[in-house]
Amino acid sequence: MTTSPIKKTYEALRSRPLGKRIFSTIVSFKAPYFRTIRPAIISLEPGRGVARMRDRWGVHNHIGTVHAIACCNLAELVAGTTIDYSLPESHRWIPKGMNVAYLKKAKGTLTAVGTIGGLDTLEVGEARDVIVAVDITDRAGVVVVHADITMWVTPRSAS
Repeated sequence: MTTSPIKKTYEALRSRPLGKRIFSTIVSFKAPYFRTIRPAIISLEPGRGVARMRDRWGVHNHIGTVHAIACCNLAELVAGTTIDYSLPESHRWIPKGMNVAYLKKAKGTLTAVGTIGGLDTLEVGEARDVIVAVDITDRAGVVVVHADITMWVTPRSAS
C-alpha cells in the first residue's frame, strides 16, 4: 500500500520554509471550494489536525461576522485532512454527515481543531462510521462553533 497523498505531501513539506503554506495551497487546489476561505493548515498528526482561517471581508455575512458556511467549510477541511492523515493505509473515507452547533458569533481569525479517537481499534476489513469532532475558536480561545463530522470509513479495494 502507498501512503495517502495528503500524508505524503504534508510530511515532505511541513518542515521546509513556506512548506505549510504550500501544502495549504495544494489542498485548496485539489478541493477548490476550500479556496473560498483561504485556509492555513497549521499541523497534522495522528488523531489531531489544526487549521486557521483569517478574518477578511470575503468570509463575512451581512452582519459583519464570519459566515456560518465559511465555518462549516473550515470544519470540513480540518476533519478531512485529519482523518486522511490518521487512517491506516488499509482504509479510505468519505464524509457522510455533519452536525453543527453555532455557539457564539464568530469574529476575527478562527482556528479549527479536529480530533479523532478510536482508530487504533479499526480492524483491517472493517467498515464503520468515525466521528471527527471539530472545535472552532476565536482569538480569545472561545469555542464559537462545534461540529461532529461523520466519516464513512471502508477498507480500500485490492485494485
